[in-house]
Amino acid sequence: MKTFIVLLRGVMPKGENKVPMAQLRDVLSEAGFENVRTYIQSGNALVDTELSASEVEGNIHVLIKKHIGANLPIVARTRKQLKKIIDENPFQKGYDLSRVFFTLFTKPPSSQRVKDLLENDFSPEELVITKNTAYMYVPGTYGRMRLSNNFLENKLGVAATTRNFNTLSKLIEMSQ
Repeated sequence: MKTFIVLLRGVMPKGENKVPMAQLRDVLSEAGFENVRTYIQSGNALVDTELSASEVEGNIHVLIKKHIGANLPIVARTRKQLKKIIDENPFQKGYDLSRVFFTLFTKPPSSQRVKDLLENDFSPEELVITKNTAYMYVPGTYGRMRLSNNFLENKLGVAATTRNFNTLSKLIEMSQ
């Protein structure tokens, strides 16, 4: 049995993307996921299952849409995968970790789209993209800067979800 950290894209406190965490825990538990737990209201869950990551993503997407009504992209990663993402963060030494954001893709973006995007200068923001993750250093207010989850999705043509260092670290800790 594996533990997957499940990241929901676009959860909002109100409206069509509202996903109450208590209801999510109930839906996932009733569907057969084990040891279901959530972290904060922004769409983070942990589940134990024999399923693969893609099966977890697909099943949870359908369950949320059917039982809660939200139509959200889902990213599922293991503790080891998220730990690797944190460890490979290019913005560590000399950077304020509270200003580093990790964007996880539902599928790898095309290399040409990545290349085209990285030809831009986003100063004072910084961007590094690997196969499955974009690392953003945003020294100012996240909502007012050019780099964002929506911007990356539009430029790269893939669904993605973004978390900060503290959230990913807490999820890794919870998965032990």
